[in-house]
Amino acid sequence: MKELVEFIVKSLVDNPDAVRLEEVEGEKASIIELRVDNSDLGKVIGKQGRTAKAIRTILNASGVKSGKKVVLEILED
Repeated sequence: MKELVEFIVKSLVDNPDAVRLEEVEGEKASIIELRVDNSDLGKVIGKQGRTAKAIRTILNASGVKSGKKVVLEILED
């Protein structure tokens, strides 16, 4: 899951080297914390949060297969 988010986000941003992901695994859920450069934050979130929502939808669809809930948190540096 982490690799999937990393691939999608690095394709969207201007500064892919600043993308940092941290995954916290639980029994029934997994939290992925995403940090990007402040100048790329708008690109990852998108207008009215549409890009972030699309990434979360993809994660939920892939999480159903593994039986885990996946949460994406976009954090500021």
